[in-house]
Amino acid sequence: MGPIHHIKGILDRKAYLDILKKVMLPHARRALGQGSTFQEDNDPKHRSSDVQQWFRRRRITRLDWPSQSPDLNIIEPLWNEPKKRLAGKLARNVDEKFAQIKEEWSNIPQTTIDRLIESMQMSGCNTCKRLCY
Repeated sequence: MGPIHHIKGILDRKAYLDILKKVMLPHARRALGQGSTFQEDNDPKHRSSDVQQWFRRRRITRLDWPSQSPDLNIIEPLWNEPKKRLAGKLARNVDEKFAQIKEEWSNIPQTTIDRLIESMQMSGCNTCKRLCY
C-alpha cells in the first residue's frame, strides 16, 4: 500500500502529475521495483494526454480499467478503515486532521488489505462472468 498524500487545493491533471512524480514513482521504485502494474480509474485527469504520455515515457504499465467498476478497487473500502477509527475525533485544523488520517492509514493491518484484495479478486471474477455472458 502506498503512502497517503495531502492534496492542497484542487486535484487537476497538473497536481496529479506532480503526485505521480514526487510520491508514486519514488514509492513504487522503492517498494515494488521494475515490472509492476499501475492501477487508476478512468477519471479524466488520469486519462489526459500529458498523463498518458508521462506513463509511456517511463514505460510504466497501466492496468486497463473497465468503466463503472468500483467493486474491483479496494480503495473505497480501505478508506473506510481510517474513517471508522476517526469518527468523532476532533482536530484543531486541517493539518492536525491530516496527521490523524496519516497515522490511521499507516496502522491499517496487512490482514485487512489482504482480505480486501481477496474480495476484489472474487468481484473481478463475477464482473468478468457478467461481461462474458
